[in-house]
Amino acid sequence: MKETVKNLITDALKRAKNEGVLILESTPDIVIEEPKDEKLGDFATTLAMQLARPEKKNPKLIAEIICGFLNDGVDLISSAEVAGPGFINIKMSGDFFLNGLREAIRLGSGFGQSDIGGKKKVLVEFVSANPTGPLHVGHGRGAAVGHALSCLLKKAGYDVSTEYYINDVGNQMNNLGRSTWMRYKERLGKHAVFPEDGYQGDYIKDIAQEIIDKDGSSHLDKKDEDALTYFRQYSKDSILDGIRNDLKEFRVEFDRWFSEASLDEDDSVNKSIHWLREKGFVYDKDGATWVKTSQFKDDADRVIIKQGGERTYFCSDIAYHKNKVDRGYDLILDLWGADHHGYVPRMQSVLEAMGYSQDVFKVLLVQFVTLKRGGQKVSMSTRSGEFETLADVVAEVGVDATRFFFLMRSSDSHLDFDLDLAKKESPENPVYYIQYAHARVCSVFRTAEEQGVPAPNLDSADLSLLREEEEFALMKKILTYPACIEKSAQSQEIHRIAFYLQELVSIFHSYYKQHRVVTDNRELTLARLLLLDCLRNVIASGLNILGVSAPEKM
Repeated sequence: MKETVKNLITDALKRAKNEGVLILESTPDIVIEEPKDEKLGDFATTLAMQLARPEKKNPKLIAEIICGFLNDGVDLISSAEVAGPGFINIKMSGDFFLNGLREAIRLGSGFGQSDIGGKKKVLVEFVSANPTGPLHVGHGRGAAVGHALSCLLKKAGYDVSTEYYINDVGNQMNNLGRSTWMRYKERLGKHAVFPEDGYQGDYIKDIAQEIIDKDGSSHLDKKDEDALTYFRQYSKDSILDGIRNDLKEFRVEFDRWFSEASLDEDDSVNKSIHWLREKGFVYDKDGATWVKTSQFKDDADRVIIKQGGERTYFCSDIAYHKNKVDRGYDLILDLWGADHHGYVPRMQSVLEAMGYSQDVFKVLLVQFVTLKRGGQKVSMSTRSGEFETLADVVAEVGVDATRFFFLMRSSDSHLDFDLDLAKKESPENPVYYIQYAHARVCSVFRTAEEQGVPAPNLDSADLSLLREEEEFALMKKILTYPACIEKSAQSQEIHRIAFYLQELVSIFHSYYKQHRVVTDNRELTLARLLLLDCLRNVIASGLNILGVSAPEKM
């Protein structure tokens, strides 16, 4: 719609230049906005103020000139008025919105699809939880945001791949194996000293029991070193299988699962360190190996190999992100927990040291989730085992509500997840409110079919019969969907889609209360059905991006 308005203004400027009332030595960049107060108009522009200096005229006079040409014989414009020091407020005609509705209907499920991404290759890495325990609700929010964002970027014309990074190297894995090994011995009646830094959740006992059911007591005779190798691998595989299953149940699947261990198999980590050392960005001090991130965005240099020879997480991450960029992606988009905010500048620094563009890497921080039940906070702690798993939340409130609640707030803001509200079947529950609108539209179509009304199409329906104020309000909101897709994709803010759907169905519910769709007037019925069919497509499209179902009955 904004492009159409731009074209109308451009044409008005050409006519103003031809008649000599404006000089226009260069074509200005016309910015079209939507006034906060709808009473002022459908669109607004500050173009006149932009032209004041080159035209050497008062911006209000320029605005009056432009408005004169816009009001002169432009059928798609109802009125163009000057406001304040030179703002131009434009009200569009009914034909303008009806033309837009026709195009939306013609595009069907393709309405909202954009090419703004230009097939830019994007790799979205998200969740990437350590395989040391089940996914908790924080991981769930990251999963919902990452998956929905991937769907949004695809809708906006980006070439998107998704990836889960498996941290399957280091002391955490040794602690995992040792924890399971001790529980295994305990369950078989042997003395075992559980490690202080071990994982205490019941899931460790469950894995130990799995091994007993499979192998019996055959591991008791093994030396600790040999047993730990087996228990570490078995525990990791068991937990990772659980993570995969939980994510699949949550409608999240990845194009690739990338193992940290693979970076050792092809010597990527050592090669990256060697490359940085040759460039003068790596040095040894106090028995440790450091990288000079302070020369870039970081506030200090960082250790990549500790005094005892153990690598830090950062060391492997350097090789991993180099691997990502070298695979040819134009944008590496990582979703990290908010507690990793200090990690961002060091990763930006090392990629800059490697000579990569600053635009190639971006991190979205996903803030914490507080679960509430009965108004009380639910305690969560992975290591102690006192936590609410993602699977538990999904089992209680369902996939749809869980995903929508994770997505209805900006991912960089803290989220209070009200489990009681998520289960309510009332307008208070936003996901129910949206899904009910879709189901209600489907019900209208079933009623129409029962009454012998044929399925509407552009050839059979006269859209000019849509004249009610509420119909145009619904129409206008529907037609902003493509702009919402583009804005959301460019800002990587998936919650904008959730906001849009809530606003859209609010307008619909209001319209539905005031106007019958299936009426005694067959022609009016067909026109209204076509409007609602377009609405149904947009609701389903938005919910699909969010990974939420669009039920036909509720």
